[in-house]
Amino acid sequence: MRMNFNIKQDLIDSGFEGFIPIKDLWIDKSMIPKEMGVYMILNTENDVEFINPGVGGFFKGKDPNVDIQTLKEKYVKSLVVYIGKAGSSSSKATLFSRLGQYLNFGLTKNIGHYGGRYIWQIKKHANLVVCWKALNAEEPIHIEKELLSFFKQGHGKLPFANLIG
Repeated sequence: MRMNFNIKQDLIDSGFEGFIPIKDLWIDKSMIPKEMGVYMILNTENDVEFINPGVGGFFKGKDPNVDIQTLKEKYVKSLVVYIGKAGSSSSKATLFSRLGQYLNFGLTKNIGHYGGRYIWQIKKHANLVVCWKALNAEEPIHIEKELLSFFKQGHGKLPFANLIG
């Protein structure tokens, strides 16, 4: 599943679909599949500006914000700013449920989706785009690890909002 993470067509050719801005998914997320899979958050803008505090929720009272300097140091110039997974053969989680949590976290709700929280400190977070790939037989954790590995090979580090991988 090698792809150029800076070219939308490569993502499409690798089976990703959706490509819907967060602001639109906040209104209607019904098009997100109720299947396990992997997803990516994309920054289609040429530049990025950070805010502190961001809009992420304080899950279990934990502050999701980091200082602007940390964000600048972690930022990777790439279309892809976060890669995540949803569900497994032993979990009922789906792209719909996991992305729903992620989107709610970005509405300052105290939801258990602490991973990927740096995107909520991007000033134009509502313009970020979400795409996904539903998986039937493959385990999302394996595909996520593969994607993170390929990204790291091409960029020297993980996507901006991926803190572990």
